Amino acid sequence: MSEPTRSERFLRACRGEPVDRPPVWLMRQAGRYLPEYRAVRAGVSFLEACQDVDRAVELSLQPLRLVGTEAVILFSDIFIPVVGMGVDLEFRPGPVIAQPIRTLADVEKLAVSDPRASVPYVFEILRRLRSELEAEEVPLLGFAGAPFTLAAYLVEGKGSKDFAALKRLMYCEPAVLHALLERLTEMTVEYLNAQIEAGAQAVQLFDTWAGLLSAADYREWVLPTHQAIARRLKRAAAPLILYVNGGAHVLDAMAESGADVLSLDWRVELADAARRVGRRVALQGNLDPCALAAPPARIAAWVRELRDAGRAARGHVLNLGHGCLPETPVAGVRAFTDAVRALT
Repeated sequence: MSEPTRSERFLRACRGEPVDRPPVWLMRQAGRYLPEYRAVRAGVSFLEACQDVDRAVELSLQPLRLVGTEAVILFSDIFIPVVGMGVDLEFRPGPVIAQPIRTLADVEKLAVSDPRASVPYVFEILRRLRSELEAEEVPLLGFAGAPFTLAAYLVEGKGSKDFAALKRLMYCEPAVLHALLERLTEMTVEYLNAQIEAGAQAVQLFDTWAGLLSAADYREWVLPTHQAIARRLKRAAAPLILYVNGGAHVLDAMAESGADVLSLDWRVELADAARRVGRRVALQGNLDPCALAAPPARIAAWVRELRDAGRAARGHVLNLGHGCLPETPVAGVRAFTDAVRALT
């Protein structure tokens, strides 16, 4: 097989087509572990950085230039389109909602407008990135937060270990949560399709908190939102990657989502996941981010083990099982991407 371009390798892997080796990128790959990132972010808030087109383009490209990733993901945040719905929030450092959503009246105040008008800078960033990357044939990824995870923050008002307010709403006022999830699903479909139109060649849906639910509750509250998004997304133009943190117990349901790729955290044994999902979906992952503190030789050994385990999958994209941590050694990130590119 002749060596494919980085875009070809990534998209083929997502669609389960033959590749010479897995492609590699990292979740939360532009972040505080890079000194260059901290320099560009100096003096501006996180939200301001997401809204500044020049700054966001530079931050998106840093991992490609500095640590050898083979795909570029839009520098942004899952809450950017929620700002466009009229929600008053700030990052301290995670999202803090001024007025949590607890009633049907609160839900009805959320505007589902054209994201091209409410958050136009997102699509200008994507267009600039696609233009920048086209000559190098590097794939461009967009992303969104999944409805359940967005709802978790909107109801709770901030991050939480157990999201008790969300669960109380789920069990005691289910109509309110259903209405909120429907509105967020509508927004997410419009937002991701607009990203694809602006140049995203694949999109990832992050459901960070869906793993808090039992398998039965996941099927009731989360799976329908994933299926609705997958059904209405322009997936012929851009494959859909689904990530559920802490989702080992819902892997079989995830495979019913309609996503093209399931991104796994490190709690899932990759070869076992490949056997369970069969040819239905490709897989992404799933090195523990903390492992990047290990010596390069050990990281390279883990990469080879993941490559071998992923051979049973329909397709495999090498990645972490969660985002890069702020204390991640830059040398460890480079060792990871170097090891993948050295695979034969």
